[in-house]
Amino acid sequence: MAAPYPLPTYLFKILPSAPPSPLPERLPLSDLDRNDGYIHLSTSEQTPSTLDKFFADATEIWLLRIKYEVLAKGIDGDGSEGKGEVKWEAAGRGVFAHLYGGDLGKGNVDCILRVEKKGTWAESMEFNVGVVE
Repeated sequence: MAAPYPLPTYLFKILPSAPPSPLPERLPLSDLDRNDGYIHLSTSEQTPSTLDKFFADATEIWLLRIKYEVLAKGIDGDGSEGKGEVKWEAAGRGVFAHLYGGDLGKGNVDCILRVEKKGTWAESMEFNVGVVE
């Protein structure tokens, strides 16, 4: 499937709870990611609707912000090169980034964002994002 144009600057991994601090080289996979065989990622435009669909009842979430160019180069969670491949694949309501064969961790996560839900997720993403690391 074709990647969006222009390519996003960042991709986001949504977490229902705070990741370990400090961030390890490799975060454990969610049950969904393990079962599907890849890490689910969203662009900034996709994140609010993904939150509405899968995290509607949550009052806060955590986002791992990852530079797209870092994942596209195959930089793994431990910072090593040549691991992982981003594939853009159709999923329900759009084309989403999926990371195959790689991990997320301190070597490729740009920062951690805490988002408290106030109003809609779209409003919360716009006005209520706190950088943690």
